[in-house]
Amino acid sequence: MTLNELQPGQSAKVLEVQGMDAVAVRLMEMGLTPGVELVFIDTALWGDPLEVELRGYRLSLRKTEAARVVVESLYPPSSP
Repeated sequence: MTLNELQPGQSAKVLEVQGMDAVAVRLMEMGLTPGVELVFIDTALWGDPLEVELRGYRLSLRKTEAARVVVESLYPPSSP
């Protein structure tokens, strides 16, 4: 599954960032490296960008960028 497929409140662990181009390198520089745990916070009103929390900060990503981050779900979404 990829980061853009998570539901709000769902936790996941990064498995890999697909690609070897500048975008993939930048995603890894922003902290999306294998083994990092994150929480999917929410999407903007029209579904783009997405917001995740990792390494003590929040990061906004476009759906196309998030689709390149392969994750493993850790826990189901938290209930409101």
